[in-house]
Amino acid sequence: MSHDVPKSTIDALVVGGGDDISPEHYDGDLEAPVRSDPERDALEIAWIKHALEAKLPILGICRGAQLINVVLGGKLHQDLRNLRQLTYNRPGLLPTKQVQLEHHSRMAMVCKQEHLRVNSLHHQAVSSTGRSLRIVGRDLDNIAQGFESEDKAIIGVQWHPEYLLYLPSQLRLFRWLVTSAQSSQAQKSPARRGF
Repeated sequence: MSHDVPKSTIDALVVGGGDDISPEHYDGDLEAPVRSDPERDALEIAWIKHALEAKLPILGICRGAQLINVVLGGKLHQDLRNLRQLTYNRPGLLPTKQVQLEHHSRMAMVCKQEHLRVNSLHHQAVSSTGRSLRIVGRDLDNIAQGFESEDKAIIGVQWHPEYLLYLPSQLRLFRWLVTSAQSSQAQKSPARRGF
């Protein structure tokens, strides 16, 4: 299967949730049991690299956020269940987990609030951030739940906002992506620059 990224133009990239990322991509424990999808890893890594090179806005969701972090050189908690003390590790689509966002972070401005209730379907999370990324959201156990790039239009969330679109704060993440893509295209368009 080819993992070449098509030359057709896209305006933004969403990298969604799914199986675990193969541990060889972030120096994880190769002996640990994981449910991975190596073909998907390769395909999505190629797309993330393309989006970074093309300076496209990127929204990472759960596994997608983890993979963006890994592509940028970050590491993961391979299984964070033993780190849980104040947050239930029971997966679910309802917004039962609390996340606190940093006060002046882009994510807090996008969501228009600093305290979020979110869902949880993961057992892995960012342990150290990749190049230009910084953690801006944490749960009650101080585990990373959201990050953003310091110099690129990249947001990564550990939860699944696509299941929470009835909450304005979650819908705003997708609106941010669309607005960022429109702004990026306007800057690239010669007609918009007055040429």
